[in-house]
Amino acid sequence: MKKIFGLLLFYFAFLNLNAQDFQGIAYYQTKTTMSFGSWGDKMTSEQKKMMMQRMKPFLEPVYILTFDKSQSIYKEEERLDGPGGGGGRGWGKMIAGSGGPIYKNISTNVSLQSSEFMGKKFLINDSLNSMKWVMGSEQKMIGSYMCFKATTLIEKPKTVASSWEKEEGPSEIEFISVVAWYTPQIPVSHGPDKYGGLPGLILEVNAGETVMLCTKVILNPEKKIEISEPKKGEFVNRKDFEIIVDDKVAEMKDMWRGNRRKN
Repeated sequence: MKKIFGLLLFYFAFLNLNAQDFQGIAYYQTKTTMSFGSWGDKMTSEQKKMMMQRMKPFLEPVYILTFDKSQSIYKEEERLDGPGGGGGRGWGKMIAGSGGPIYKNISTNVSLQSSEFMGKKFLINDSLNSMKWVMGSEQKMIGSYMCFKATTLIEKPKTVASSWEKEEGPSEIEFISVVAWYTPQIPVSHGPDKYGGLPGLILEVNAGETVMLCTKVILNPEKKIEISEPKKGEFVNRKDFEIIVDDKVAEMKDMWRGNRRKN
């Protein structure tokens, strides 16, 4: 009986939301566990602790997902840097693996991420249909929303730090397991970061060392939301952008090794 009632609740919620040109705003608290890699072998526990403290703003940011039926944009919440904190912001974000705002359009199958690397702006194009979700039957409540579990495997995202750690020559592709919790009570196929494609808004994602949890949802805010596709930056696909980063990091490593030999 409870299952039937739940299905009816989702059905009427779907009808109600689709009967209007609705919009929404979702806030996500994110947390990434920092991996030191081979750098950690040369650091004391106290140095690691200090590094984690300095990196905390970049490892635990709040993101805002603004969406309507077909479009969404996911970007970091603006905040004030502490004294002297602005200088390392760009490097901190690159080491943490975070990028710029992500725009998605379900109707046109477009995903664009604004990103800046070494002073140059890029628009990184991805496909929205790349994730193959396995639907589960597990349920749990997140706030006042009933959520259902879905899982998938994705290629491990590359960062500047991972490019620096990479050995020369071809390397094996690494995959990570992703667990998402979505709610049919908000029937849009959006979600945080690159995630989406489920029959309801994704409220939680566990992906490797990163957790994204929705802490607040506002449906149909009083002020109308304007969502626009980004236009500034060189248009590249994800693979080409990773090659650009790898090449630049390799160049920097060569310069660093050359300077060490001189010293």
